[in-house]
Amino acid sequence: MSVPKSKEELLAAINVDYVKLIKDLETVPPDRALEQSLDGQASGTHMSVHDLVAYLVGWSELVLKWHAGRNARVPVDFPETGFKWNELGRLAQKFYSDYEAVPFPVLLQKLAESKRHIVQLVEGYDNTELYGMPWYEKWTMGRMIQLNTSSPYANARNRLRKWKRQQAIT
Repeated sequence: MSVPKSKEELLAAINVDYVKLIKDLETVPPDRALEQSLDGQASGTHMSVHDLVAYLVGWSELVLKWHAGRNARVPVDFPETGFKWNELGRLAQKFYSDYEAVPFPVLLQKLAESKRHIVQLVEGYDNTELYGMPWYEKWTMGRMIQLNTSSPYANARNRLRKWKRQQAIT
């Protein structure tokens, strides 16, 4: 799917990529979700499917936090308080830790809930707010939302499908 340039395209990208990802996540045996056998973000590392979903939930929650701060007219720390953009690996580790005690089915529900809230958020903006001006540095609000929702959904799905093939999971 191409990079969204309108509210309608953004909503379609979020929904389409999410539905595809969920279909693949639903076929992961729960007893395999914590297995550290999925290729990690950094070369030569491994993670679990649970960690992959925790990463997605973490970024979705950040998107919602950014907008809550914007709406409250308080300064927003990008990407997150205490983290710089060159520390995303450390931020990913925080997400894994934040959700490590959450059972996999509950984590999937959290992903669904955060996606639903993001869709509601996007529906509340118009095209000018989403794509008519920079929001963070050179990035528009719509692009920042897409970079932290539909793009990671698609990336996660590709990584998950590769893992499922390697593990002979159908």
